[in-house]
This record gives sequence, C-alpha cells and structure tokens, in this order.
Amino acid sequence: MLWLALHFPLLSLEALPLRQAPGAVVLRGRVVVADAQAVAAGVRVGQKLATALGLLPALRVHERDAASEVRALQDLACWAGRFTPTLCLLPGEGLLLEIGGCLRLFGGVEAILDAVFAGCREQGWSLAHGLAPTPLAARWLARGEAVQGAGSEDWPRALAALPCAVTGWSAAILARLESFGLRRLGDVAALPQAALRQRIGSAAVDDWQRAWGELPDPQTPFVFPEQFSAYCELPSRVEHAEGLLFAGQRLMAALSGWLHVRQSGVRACTLQLTHDDHSESELPLRLAEPTADEARLLRLLREHLGRWQLAGPVEALRLRADEIVPCAGVSASLFAEAVAGEGAQACLERLRARLGEGAVQRLAWRADHRPECASVLQDSLADLPALAASTVKFAPPRPLWLLPEPQALREQLDGPHWHGPLQLLTRAERLEAGWWDAGESLGDQRRDYFIARNRQGQCAWIFRNAQGWFLHGLFA
Repeated sequence: MLWLALHFPLLSLEALPLRQAPGAVVLRGRVVVADAQAVAAGVRVGQKLATALGLLPALRVHERDAASEVRALQDLACWAGRFTPTLCLLPGEGLLLEIGGCLRLFGGVEAILDAVFAGCREQGWSLAHGLAPTPLAARWLARGEAVQGAGSEDWPRALAALPCAVTGWSAAILARLESFGLRRLGDVAALPQAALRQRIGSAAVDDWQRAWGELPDPQTPFVFPEQFSAYCELPSRVEHAEGLLFAGQRLMAALSGWLHVRQSGVRACTLQLTHDDHSESELPLRLAEPTADEARLLRLLREHLGRWQLAGPVEALRLRADEIVPCAGVSASLFAEAVAGEGAQACLERLRARLGEGAVQRLAWRADHRPECASVLQDSLADLPALAASTVKFAPPRPLWLLPEPQALREQLDGPHWHGPLQLLTRAERLEAGWWDAGESLGDQRRDYFIARNRQGQCAWIFRNAQGWFLHGLFA
C-alpha cells in the first residue's frame, strides 16, 4: 500500500468565505493559523491575540469555524475521488489517500502528484504532502512539510529528519524527550522501545510503531454521499455573473470527483444562487450527453454565466446534481492516436448556452409516412432513445431538400413539366396515411410518388394525386 497525505496548513483560514489579508484564525484567544502577511509581521501560531494585534494592528481576526472546515474537507474528498476511491478525512488537517492501486492507471506517483498539486492550486488551497507505505508516517511527513521526491523509497530518511513535534504528542512527552536530548524522530528510533515505554508511556511508542509499520493502523474510510449537493459561501457579494466562476470551479471539481467514484456521468445539474436579500434563483445546466469531465462542465458553466443576468447580489452558491446516469468504462487504445476534438455533443452544449435555450434545434425522425410529418424540430439536448425506437426506416431514396409546400406542375400530353418535360425514372410509390387526423389541415393523403429528371439533369421528387401533378422535393 502507498498512502498520500494531503495537509492543508491554512485550512482554517482558507475555508472561511469572508477573509482578508493580513488575517488569522483564533481559538480561545490564541492564534491557530496566520497567513503569509501576518507571519511576515511576526504573528505566530500559539500567540495570544493581544500579542498578535500588538505586532500587527491591521490584523483581520476570525473565530475558528469547525463547520466550514468539515464542509471544505468533504468537498475536497469528493474532488479527490478522481484519484482513488479509498480515502479518509483528517478533521482539521486534510485528507489521506491510498494510491497504491491507482499508480498504473495514472502512470506513476509523479503523475498523480502533479494532478493533485494542479487541482489544489486552481481551487486556491495551500498544500503540503507526505508519501509513505503507512498512513501515520505519511501524515507526519505532510505535517512536517518534508522534502520528498516522487519515489516513496526515501520516506525513512525524511521521517527520521523530522522534529518530534510533528507527532502531535503532548507537551509533557515532548519536554521529556527534549530533556533526553531527543529532538528528531531519528533520535527516538535509536533508543530501546522498552525503555521508552517506561519514560514516555505506551501511547507514544505505539504511534511510533504504527508509523514504521510494526503495528496495524486501520483507517476509517470516507463514505461518499449517495446524492451530490455542495455549498459554497462567497468571500464577498458578487454583482456580476462572471464573478461566480471561481467558486463554481470548486463546486464543479467536487462534482467531477464524485462522479468518477460513482462511475457515472451527470446529464443535468442546477446551480442555486442565494442573494443578499435571502431570495434564491437557479441556473439550470443541461448536457447533451452524460459526462464527468471537469473541464467540460466548467466550459458549460462559463458560457452560461457569460449571458446570465443576476437578479441581485449573490452571497452563496449550491450545486446540485439532478440527473445521474451510470457510465460504462472505456478501454484505452493499443496504439497512440490523435487527440480527439471537442465533439458534436459538447459543441451543441456550448452553442445552446451561448445563443439561448431555443436557438439550437435538430431534425429528428417521426413515425409518419407523410413527408411533411416524417420529421420534427427538437431541442438539441433532448433525449432520443424512445424516438429512435419508433423511427421509420425508409428503403426508397428520399430527397435532401423538401419544399415547404408541394408546388403544382403543368401537365401536357407528354406528362408533367418542370423546366421542360420530366422523365420518370422509377415506378410509382404509393403513400396512404393520415386517416387518424383527417380533421386537420393535412389530413388523409393518397399519393403516387416518382423520381423524375428534366433535360437539364435536375432530379425531382414528384407525386400525382386526384388534383394532378406536384413537385415535393429536390435531390442533390
């Protein structure tokens, strides 16, 4: 097994929506987390609030919000589901991912780390990581922000170089180790464990053995929710729709990871907007085909926000997945192939988002023998399975261009004329249909259709009924 610990050192601060620099989070009057500007001014973790304000009077102070941290970690866990289905929450700290079974899928540890770093950077999270075959060692390495390569074989050296404070042991145990001259974990490893148990207790020694894999260390896995719904408060009121894109990116990233775990695609989702007057509005997002691709979801959201008019300033967002469709896996090609383009369905989504709901339509078959009724304009993103099952498969050729209304033809002794006399190329094809709506304008029809050609070589689709000859379509 190979564990990847993701430590978010500024989680308590970055999980707060209304934060400004320089800022710090306090709990019981002491600093818990401080940003880079506050640290540069001398603010340190563990300081009293009065001392921090004395060093930096402009410091923005926030009370620690445990609910926001939990919500942020749950969204990050959903996002991380694209890398592995086996992960754990570390409350107030970060995530623990088991990536040993996914290395071949992503192409190695380095590819996974690059993807993790890029995703956290795009979402605005500060990150430190640890990589080890045991979960506790990975957590300690992440807390200590140890320098590790892409390989996992150097973890004992990196672990031994860490200070004992990364373990989270009590101040009494750390002071006892300091009195023995043991400042790093490598120093602790050099002493007999039996003697250590007598001096610092069994709990700390058991932690040490779990970190080195000498004792089992079972983890509680994160259970992905059955239904996806993610909430995000905005740092400030947003008055223009384009300003919602960054928060929307975090929500789309969480949705994409959740879909990868569920091996599903989303067909429809809704972005719910909460305004400053506590009213709500919704932005529906519908896709032409189920997908779990974060980039595609984000492109669609960007197109919709580009033309969306807000009903009022927005304070919070909630993304809800409305229609989830199971997706079968796709095998990779044996040989390298050119990268595919955007695809027709994705292009339809973007056109519809950019031009409006009813601006993009497509022609679909309908089960009717009358040419005027055999096709129908349909929403470009509508489902077609039921329609396809009832589609009439025409064996005879049909013209590419159908006239809006049949055009009457002049008839002479040698037959119908259209730019000259027409030569009939086929035998009559009788079409009789429409008795069920005889009361409507088209009604029941009885026609004999022919393919004909004039002297200029133009091919036409003509028919004859009780009223005479008519031109109905043209062949390319």
